[in-house]
Amino acid sequence: MRSRAGRLTGTIALALALAACGGRIVPPGTVADTAEPVRPSSRPPARPVHYLARPDQPQNVRPSDGRIVAATPIAAQTVYPVAGATTAATAGLVAGPPIASLPITPAQAEAARIAFARSCPGLMRRTDTSGLTRGADWRPACAAASAGSDARAFFAQYLEAVQVGDGRAFATGYYEPEIRGSLERRPGYEVPVYGRPTDLIDVDLGRFSDDLKGKKVRGRVDGSNLVPYFDRTQIEEGALARTAPVIAWAADPVEMFFLQIQGSGRLRLPDGGGVLRIGYDTQNGRAYTGIGSLMRQRGLLAPGQASMQGIVAWLRANPDQGRALMRENKSFVFFRELDGPPQGAMGYAVTGQVSAAADPKFVPLGAPVFLSLDRADASGLWVAQDTGGAIKGANRFDTFWGAGPNAELTAGGMSGRGTAFLLLPAGTLARLNPGAGLAPPQP
Repeated sequence: MRSRAGRLTGTIALALALAACGGRIVPPGTVADTAEPVRPSSRPPARPVHYLARPDQPQNVRPSDGRIVAATPIAAQTVYPVAGATTAATAGLVAGPPIASLPITPAQAEAARIAFARSCPGLMRRTDTSGLTRGADWRPACAAASAGSDARAFFAQYLEAVQVGDGRAFATGYYEPEIRGSLERRPGYEVPVYGRPTDLIDVDLGRFSDDLKGKKVRGRVDGSNLVPYFDRTQIEEGALARTAPVIAWAADPVEMFFLQIQGSGRLRLPDGGGVLRIGYDTQNGRAYTGIGSLMRQRGLLAPGQASMQGIVAWLRANPDQGRALMRENKSFVFFRELDGPPQGAMGYAVTGQVSAAADPKFVPLGAPVFLSLDRADASGLWVAQDTGGAIKGANRFDTFWGAGPNAELTAGGMSGRGTAFLLLPAGTLARLNPGAGLAPPQP
């Protein structure tokens, strides 16, 4: 390997250009454009614009007919954007409102406290690539969170709200799908669910150059060269026949495609065989392409079809075009069996209506965030415990809704906009910026 490593430096630029970022393809998935279908026989009637509000929302924002409840987001402070900001520390910080003034219910605060406490070991151990915090900064808050007590009072006492950049938030949704699968290949179950290939190589480019710290690529060795790993089309045409284990066999290629986007899910085995849970292991290093955007650009979706359910219906009605369209997303996810609930990028279990995916360059993984959106069901406290291939940039979040029909419906149509406030250890803003609370100077 040492002799090969010397030759790899000449291929790094090409590999970096062709490979995608690490992490989940889209939380487990992003669902920036699409989400995951459930088998047709079990899917409830589509309600593309009707979703249940979060159960911990006040009753006056949950009408009995299940309509989406509009909300008025808290206004963000006006700041001048920092061009080319690559981390939260360089995007500009502004003090947010007092946490005690935020509309957080006791049940919501308690659920977020539990998720935050679960994330604390990783939060204190990991290097914060956002540039905002150090592991030791979180110790007082983590100790208090583990002790319990009044959750609302805990957040107000130990943390402070901070607006990153212009604070303009965009939130989508993901969930844990359930699709049909079999442990053996059999008629009706012909789509392989692959584990990690033996020839897939992860390259930490920071080991070759300080200028490339934090950047990684994935590929395979071909002779003396590192080349991009096989794309979706090559994999579906048999490129992994000798290099990747097959964990199971799925019944429907459309269902499997969207399970890859979600990043984890359940396989319902035939003949009463129970459920096999699978989770994200790695991906092929290719860039993620949201087919929902492609379909909108090409006029393939009629008005009202832009939800996940509408996209799935189109793919089923146009199988040949649908296969070609799905292959335009060259990214491909490899799975592993799970013994318990799905886990986020931190390695901890994610919780429906509490966990969210974020870009770790702008949000410390494990940190709470308050989303004030134009949708009441997604407004409130979340904990950033996951990442996603399409969840990039400041104030971009992918909210996790758990499993089941309601989770599918909500995640499939989630598109919330408003303001995000990151919750950091009290005193962080003053430490980073002696002029805390002031917007960056006007250019």
